[in-house]
Amino acid sequence: MKPTLGAQTSSPAVTSDDRRATTESVTFDKPGSPKVIGSRTAALLVLISSGAVMVIELVSLRLLAPYVGLTLQMSTTVIGVALAAIALGAWIGGRLADAYAPRHLVGPLFLAGGALTLATSPIVRGVGEWVGVGMSSQLLGVAGVAIFAPAAALSAVSPVVVKLRLTNLAQTGSIVGLLSSVGALGGIAATFGTGFVLIALLSVTAILTSLGLFLLVVGVALTATLSAKLSAKKLRGLTAGLLAFALLSTVATVLVPQTCDVETSYHCVRVVADPARGTGRFLELDTQLHSYTDLEDPTYLRFSYIRAIASVLDTFRPPGAAIKALHLGAGGMTVPQYLAKRRPGSSSSVVEIDPGVLEVARNKLGFHEDHNHGITTSVADARVFTAKQPVHRYDTVVADAFGSVSVPWQLTTREFVRQIRRVLISEGVYVLNVIDNPALKFLSAELATVSQVFSHVLLVAPVTQLNRSSGGNFVIVASAQPLPRAELVRRLAQWSPELGIATADQLRNLTREAPVLTDEYAPVDQLLTNS
Repeated sequence: MKPTLGAQTSSPAVTSDDRRATTESVTFDKPGSPKVIGSRTAALLVLISSGAVMVIELVSLRLLAPYVGLTLQMSTTVIGVALAAIALGAWIGGRLADAYAPRHLVGPLFLAGGALTLATSPIVRGVGEWVGVGMSSQLLGVAGVAIFAPAAALSAVSPVVVKLRLTNLAQTGSIVGLLSSVGALGGIAATFGTGFVLIALLSVTAILTSLGLFLLVVGVALTATLSAKLSAKKLRGLTAGLLAFALLSTVATVLVPQTCDVETSYHCVRVVADPARGTGRFLELDTQLHSYTDLEDPTYLRFSYIRAIASVLDTFRPPGAAIKALHLGAGGMTVPQYLAKRRPGSSSSVVEIDPGVLEVARNKLGFHEDHNHGITTSVADARVFTAKQPVHRYDTVVADAFGSVSVPWQLTTREFVRQIRRVLISEGVYVLNVIDNPALKFLSAELATVSQVFSHVLLVAPVTQLNRSSGGNFVIVASAQPLPRAELVRRLAQWSPELGIATADQLRNLTREAPVLTDEYAPVDQLLTNS
């Protein structure tokens, strides 16, 4: 019987327990219906997509290094772009999962991620070759897009998979929590796997190409499995378009010129013949000139800063006298081989963090490790190696170590300079090569730092650089004992007339307001950037 107009009806009060029961009974599929994908498959898909994002992020650092250097700013940019891609991708994936059937999204997202991953290397390398080395702002902009796109597509997978797994709200916490945990584990596994295994075994391009192809295979399999009932025309069109893009990216990867002769664990290495001297070889690390070696005459020194270092060593000991030296950074092994030739009986311990650089020196630069000639090599971090050395072991320490365009910050601090003084004999000499721009902010800070440990400091460089007309290499010479300035001036004039020694006034002007670099405060990249 229908209630008459104005009649009152009553209903039982709804309690919080009733609301909870109602909420827990809300289902997304019919009760008892099978889930679209199982829990293990869902976890695997999230594991793969999250891990792939981390591989792209880490490999991109190596991909960009030859063109803009491996600096703190570049690393920060890549990490920031990757995090932004993860955030936007997760948001887009959630919106798509609410708007469309999630089962039809998983496959295309993997296809898109694979195709865009394949495009990353040719885009960055192509633009890098086009704009040239040092055009960091333009390249980072393009690289940001190239890295962002595949990372965003792959980050959209997780919320879509979550939606596929949810059959009722009572499972929301456990499903979301489990898949979030699995995604984090995938990122962790990919981080360690890439850093410790992949980069040591494969080139950057090989890693990205293999990853892209793998994602494409996963995408095709998922599309065929989960979207079998989707319109065949739509499915063929979407899949064909993404596969065509992937094919073009693969072809472009082959056609774009490769910058490196050898990709080591740390550097893109290239050896270039000197057209003006048949036996001469230039060594490039991340497209930066690092050293010059004459295959037949190790006493031929091409670069003026190497001549400055040799002049200091030749001033330190009488002609022909042996020197016991520690070399931080191998490069082309120019100075150790020079000492072996000019000063028989000398002992040179060479420390290089990148074993690939030592292999290039052996295979392409004519270096032969020979204990009879007193040259030994160690693969280690320069600071860790120095800390393990006994007191007063070396006559001289020659520091010529670079991470792309700058001295690694941990080798610039007062604490490290104190370690250098500890391993030197009382009259020993510390020789440090640094690179800076005309403002000389980093050089000034390093001079101030070294001066706190050694009471006698000289600065050697071309006169134009000392006058701040140009930037370049500067050689800092430090000792606890007075340095033979007049004799060094004479030898520099013989080697390279353009070289000079900074005056006392110039040194005071450089260090007057310069910060002292410490383990707590060493903004090396920022000082170089602001120069």
